[in-house]
Amino acid sequence: MTETLLIRGAKLDGGGAADLVVQDGVISESGISLSRAGATVIDADGLIALPGLVDLHTHLREPGYEASETVLSGSRAAAAGGYTAVFAMPNTSPVADTAGVVEQELALGEAAGFVTVQPIGAVTVGQKGERLAELGAMADSRARVRVFSDDGFCVWDPLIMRRALEYVKAFDGVIAQHAQDPRLTEGAQMNEGAVSAELGLAGWPAVAEESIIARDVLLAEHVGSRLHVCHLSTAGSVEIIRWAKRRGVNVTAEVTPHHLLLTDELARGYDAHFKVNPPLRREEDVRAVREGLADGTIDIVATDHAPHPAEAKACEWQAAANGMVGLESAVHVVQLAMVDTGMLTWSDVARVMSRTPARIGRLAGHGTPLTAGEPASLTLYDPAASRTFSKADLHGRSVNSPYLGRELPGEVRWTLRDGIATVADGRLLDAPGARA
Repeated sequence: MTETLLIRGAKLDGGGAADLVVQDGVISESGISLSRAGATVIDADGLIALPGLVDLHTHLREPGYEASETVLSGSRAAAAGGYTAVFAMPNTSPVADTAGVVEQELALGEAAGFVTVQPIGAVTVGQKGERLAELGAMADSRARVRVFSDDGFCVWDPLIMRRALEYVKAFDGVIAQHAQDPRLTEGAQMNEGAVSAELGLAGWPAVAEESIIARDVLLAEHVGSRLHVCHLSTAGSVEIIRWAKRRGVNVTAEVTPHHLLLTDELARGYDAHFKVNPPLRREEDVRAVREGLADGTIDIVATDHAPHPAEAKACEWQAAANGMVGLESAVHVVQLAMVDTGMLTWSDVARVMSRTPARIGRLAGHGTPLTAGEPASLTLYDPAASRTFSKADLHGRSVNSPYLGRELPGEVRWTLRDGIATVADGRLLDAPGARA
């Protein structure tokens, strides 16, 4: 039996204030002026209660790259950011392309206990794009994989992509595509445009993303299967997804927090903290992806949390690794870029950062309504707080954040996973349910 909690006066999804009683891992009661003898009271006046955040795109690096991150350290980072579930990308060593590896990742997540870790399986063996991985075996394993991706690599062969879409349709799976034509991006270092020309860095053209998305939505329409587009970043990509949805194609898309806020102008200082794939784009692209998220063309926000050791970033731009950590900063950046600008409400945030990613990933027990009888996986967030983001806010093994030294709004005050606190009074706990 877990501790009974009485959450007083939280604004549910940013709406009206209510009390919640949490008992035995579920919300047992919701209402006004509730009381419960012996319960631990959480004063949530001024706090927004959101369903626990769900990240459909996280790199946890284990097994194989534990110098960058482990399942435990990444789970702690996720909890600190208000997450109760993350989907772990398969670019590990060995690659998560078999039932054995995804079950290992699942077990590591269960042992960590901070968040639900749901493995994503590779589409192709070794992420090499040559032949399909054990999709059915991973789907039937204890991990019950439903999302498959070669993220980091594009499934560039149209026949392989078609076969993958056909295969996963049988068990309601989804192919999450890293849309990057490899021939158009050979040697690319940043967004192709005026800034890359001035800096003399090889450009990553928008069409390299857009052409793959266009191809894949047509394949998904032809097959009648589910397609998910990872880290969409250009204005043209937004228009293609908008067109596909008007046609009734079963496609969803994600945008990262950094593509909602940062632009390629930041590359001028050659600071590799701003080197990422897909690259930071133009201001016009930032406006377009914000509008796409606001009008529902883009379905979710996903972090693409990509930890790297210090030496992979503390070098010249061309030699630096692509990627940024993002779990601890995501909801703050979404508040800054979308809520404080009036483009999203907090109810929208609950949709794009919890309910819809859980639905896309077919993950039960997450993204559920904050009502009686539902799992008590939730986040209490203070939108009025503000602080300078620093290394002290990072709880994983890597510190390659583009927001260090930047003022960000908001604070995660509490994170509960199945009624057990992982963050309490703004402090990440040493272990789930621990107290000072």
